[in-house]
Amino acid sequence: MSFLGKLLGTSASSEHIKVIGTEAFKLGIASKSTQLIDVRTANEFKSGAIANAKNIDFFNRPAMETAFKKLNPSKPVYLYCRSGNRSGKAANLLAKMGFTEIYDLKGGYMSWK
Repeated sequence: MSFLGKLLGTSASSEHIKVIGTEAFKLGIASKSTQLIDVRTANEFKSGAIANAKNIDFFNRPAMETAFKKLNPSKPVYLYCRSGNRSGKAANLLAKMGFTEIYDLKGGYMSWK
């Protein structure tokens, strides 16, 4: 297994990751300094997404790692996927990369609608 694969496969929680509900997520992404990331596939993203979200496909690992390196680790990152599984793994990766303020939408996009 690759190094990135090991990172993504972990489920260790971090004090830097907070799983939050829809209302708190809406308040958080209202800030202009927020980095809003949708880790679903391109087809899922095209079928509907939260306004201003950037699509970074969780299943395209090399592209995801490259895109995460371009994010600002000193600004909050808000993540979501379909149900919360992929975004949880992506949040763990971001925490290992040094991001300190990571918010994961509880229940994913399914809870948003």
